[in-house]
Amino acid sequence: MGPQQDRSAAKPYANGTAAPAPGRKENKVVRYRECQRNHAASIGGHAVDGCREFMASGADGTAPALLCAACGCHRSFHRREVEAATECDCSSDTSSGARR
Repeated sequence: MGPQQDRSAAKPYANGTAAPAPGRKENKVVRYRECQRNHAASIGGHAVDGCREFMASGADGTAPALLCAACGCHRSFHRREVEAATECDCSSDTSSGARR
């Protein structure tokens, strides 16, 4: 076995993605959109319930928060949409489009 490595760097999450670097904030907004649960899968068909957006049934951190109040499905059946909030310093004059 080799020498101990520095493990204070970014550690991977259980799903295989790397954790963000320390001191760096990533502002991501996650929304759960339409339900994609196939209710007719057992008979070989395809039918969705028409639920357009996930609405939590309970408070954050509780088990009912993972169930949709509209359709009753688990949150994992709803399409996940991640929006990265980018912070931009748009006070620069170089963005005016004028060329010299």
